[in-house]
Amino acid sequence: MRLCLFGTLGTGEIILIALAILLLFGGKKIPELMRGIGKGVRNFKDGVKGIEDDVKLDNDVSKA
Repeated sequence: MRLCLFGTLGTGEIILIALAILLLFGGKKIPELMRGIGKGVRNFKDGVKGIEDDVKLDNDVSKA
């Protein structure tokens, strides 16, 4: 038994999932949902970058 979530999705399955999302959330809510997901991803990336900058700064200070 293989547990591969996205590796086996075909075009038909993706269309079916998109239609189910459209039916659940409606046409007006999808842009708001995507906007919220985009803001969340952006905040996550900014947080990771901030942590990387802090680690790099700490390494530079400890070498000096």
